[in-house]
Amino acid sequence: MHTRRPLRAKLILPSLVEANGPDWRPIKYSLFPPVGLATLAAYFSEDDELEIIDEHVQPLHMDDAPDLVLIQVYITNAYRAYAIADHYRAQGCHVAMGGLHVTALPDEAQQHADTIILGPGEEPFPRFLQDFRLGRALPRYAAARHTLEGRPLPRRDLIQRNKYLVPNSLVVSRGCPHHCDFCYKDAFYQGGKSFYTLTTDQALEEIGTLPGKHLYFLDDHLLGHPRFARSLFEGMKGMNRLFQSAATVESILKDDLIEKAAEAGLRSLFVGFETLDNGNLLSSNKTHNLHRDYAAAIRRLHSLGIMINGSFVFGLDGDDETVFDRTVDWAVAQGITTATFHIATPYPGTRFHQSIVAQNRLLTRNWDLYDTRHAVYSIRGMSSETLERGYRNAYRKFYSWNNILKSARNPFLAPNRLRQFLYTAGWKKCEPFWNIVIQSGILEKSRPFLEGLLNTMQNSGRKQAL
Repeated sequence: MHTRRPLRAKLILPSLVEANGPDWRPIKYSLFPPVGLATLAAYFSEDDELEIIDEHVQPLHMDDAPDLVLIQVYITNAYRAYAIADHYRAQGCHVAMGGLHVTALPDEAQQHADTIILGPGEEPFPRFLQDFRLGRALPRYAAARHTLEGRPLPRRDLIQRNKYLVPNSLVVSRGCPHHCDFCYKDAFYQGGKSFYTLTTDQALEEIGTLPGKHLYFLDDHLLGHPRFARSLFEGMKGMNRLFQSAATVESILKDDLIEKAAEAGLRSLFVGFETLDNGNLLSSNKTHNLHRDYAAAIRRLHSLGIMINGSFVFGLDGDDETVFDRTVDWAVAQGITTATFHIATPYPGTRFHQSIVAQNRLLTRNWDLYDTRHAVYSIRGMSSETLERGYRNAYRKFYSWNNILKSARNPFLAPNRLRQFLYTAGWKKCEPFWNIVIQSGILEKSRPFLEGLLNTMQNSGRKQAL
């Protein structure tokens, strides 16, 4: 009788290129574990020998020869991923790769892998794994349908929780209902649904397995399916959870869904404002932001005690060299807690990239530079040097002590001004502290402080938002 031999598999998230550069912030990449790899790990058998390696928080030792090496590839870890893949293939290991960059450029990735997996992995990965066990794995697998039905719980036992500030990160939906030109989503979900969710029962089951209070939903748009979100928040009431996530301006202003989220424990929200210029919004097909009252959305969040991480993009064709100061001054005046700035980047597989290539404006195909910190295409309103300098200055200006204090004094933030100040200053002004905490291996001991800050955010009254 034939006895199936357990597999030895290594699942790897290679480090991003910035891990070796001057912009490296260890705390930023010690926030969340690789939940995607932990989810794929759940499709293996119980007796398989599995290891998850996240190069951002632990070293990768390549002196082994597992049966299968699975690598998750983003654009700015692509060259590192290819080097790891080439090494293991030379050792006779079967290398499979997937992720956004693999799906966008399959022919490039195929040169470094025995198998590539295109699109979301919940449907094609089990097919690949079955074929691999039978010795007949194909070079390519693509998602035949997009669904989270029957998705197993991630193998969180393979994650070293003590290496992350927010180990309770999870994803309860896939994709986004919108279709911005600069977003990877449409290429990644090509051929099927581009936005779909777990069932409420599945989501609540996963939440119930997570220890502690603090959660971070990594979904692109947690409020994107209102009926699901409303059911989720209703189910979370009474669970004594605090959570952070992302949503759009439109969803914040619509109905009472954001209030339901706050009642369930929402304390911080990533919001894609992207640009203050309607022409830029229109040209990027971000029409759900067009003519929305950004200030009203911000006041509504402030009134509910919800902190705001605002996302902004520089370098779209409607921008000139005044865009940096205008954006920062506006964000500070609005009392935005933290800001994430980006240089517009035409990722392969997006309509934005197709347009830039068609106009012969692409400056480089060096994927290491596609980190939203570098100008990789010729913009119309300023030079590349001006754009990169303005981007760096925007960060310095927004996180200056003067502007941190000014933002915290926003009248709509009362009574949360001290918490706003501590959160903003702690995120950007305490780098030496975070580095010591990470190097000492005591990052998990910082979680109670983060939970305390989130827990003490107070509802300052709905009438302030009106």
